[in-house]
Amino acid sequence: MDLLIKGGTVVTAQSSFKADVAVKNGKITGIGANLKPEKNTEVVDAKGKLVLPGAIDGHTHLAMPFGGTISTDDYYAGTRSAACGGTTTVFDFVLQGQGEPMLDAIKRRDALAAPDAAVDYAFHIGVGDVTTDEMLDTMEDAMAYGVTSFKVFMVYDFGVDDGQFFKTLVKSKEIGALVGVHAENRDVNNVLIAQYLAEGKTDAWWHYMSKNEAVEGEADVRAINLAKMAGTSLYIVHLANKQGMDAVTEARDQGYPIFAETCPQYLYFTSKVYKDGIPEQNLRARDFVCSPPMKGKESQDALWEGIKRGDISTVATDHCPFTKAEKDWGITQKDGTPGNFTTIPNGCAGIENMYPYILSEANKGRISFNKAVELCATNPSKLFGLDHLKGALQIGLDADIVIYDPKKAFTITNDAMHGDTDHTIWEGAKLKGYPEATYSRGNLVYKDGKFLGKRGDGKFIKCKPIKLKTPQL
Repeated sequence: MDLLIKGGTVVTAQSSFKADVAVKNGKITGIGANLKPEKNTEVVDAKGKLVLPGAIDGHTHLAMPFGGTISTDDYYAGTRSAACGGTTTVFDFVLQGQGEPMLDAIKRRDALAAPDAAVDYAFHIGVGDVTTDEMLDTMEDAMAYGVTSFKVFMVYDFGVDDGQFFKTLVKSKEIGALVGVHAENRDVNNVLIAQYLAEGKTDAWWHYMSKNEAVEGEADVRAINLAKMAGTSLYIVHLANKQGMDAVTEARDQGYPIFAETCPQYLYFTSKVYKDGIPEQNLRARDFVCSPPMKGKESQDALWEGIKRGDISTVATDHCPFTKAEKDWGITQKDGTPGNFTTIPNGCAGIENMYPYILSEANKGRISFNKAVELCATNPSKLFGLDHLKGALQIGLDADIVIYDPKKAFTITNDAMHGDTDHTIWEGAKLKGYPEATYSRGNLVYKDGKFLGKRGDGKFIKCKPIKLKTPQL
């Protein structure tokens, strides 16, 4: 063995137990009591610590063009941050262009990621053009390449209409793919935007109001109904509202393979941030603009209940940070003309904060550590077709391992983060417990606050076909 982690408490989605973990050639080769090191084995003392699978962030937007700029973290900065927060695999989005075959889009994006990624990565395709059968059929080429999940947008000018969404769902059932959806009612959103701007309502609060609980909830219900019509599974990304949560629960109770992701920002912040921001942390309301926006307390409570019931399957970040100067385009645009809530780049940082925050909530007793592992590692691996490699501490899987100190108090500051942006909405958040070390395929990539990995060490992970017929994973 190359590495032996001794004396820790191993945490899986099902159980927790004292055990040693042995690693050889980047794989887990042994889990058991009193394992003996071999010659030249590095021995790590994990007494008093938890030994966890590395997290899988199923939703990131690295180096993504949006609103006249590009998200601040490229594939190196984003994966470096991920490693330092205990995340060892990221799923980024390939945005398909008009008339662009999906495999061409994947190769275009991978050319950016491969030289820079510091931890392993996989892709979802953001569907941009399924207007013809020829373009729809390029989903099969993506599948053959190892990209088996696709995301449609019900909002934005590049989003699909319901007919295109339905055709994508039908195709996914045929080829063994998972379709995710960004669910917001585009037409109502556009009407509300026009109304508020005509009334001179321009600040960040009206971003929330134009994408309020009902705007998101209606689209969640419609998306679930389309999946039922197509007779296939559906993955609702960044679920943030009670109506949608209730609809997911109802569909799952009826036996439909409907799955939902939520994000840490919806579990921690509410729509109050769009009033005044958090002045004591020097955070303005516009710094919190993301889509969908944070919602009210009733929705936040519903999401936590959904997690406890098992109707939220995963937690991911929607990591898509922009600088404060770019957020200021809500006041004055790049060209010097007045801005408004529609000219603020949408997105916030979170890739380094997800696992520590969810684990901290477990440490505080809100959920179990097993549930935290299920949400952040095991379920994403099963949903996205990479449980043959990732997502659990299991013999034969990749040695993606986090050593977690439950006694370490940690206050999040942007200065302590490892991305390229100049602020974090998590500034000042106090966590109970924090990752001490992260291993990616057996290599130490983070230790005691310092990134130790290398640019380009991350590998592209090919995912298996996904055929989910029940709500159970």
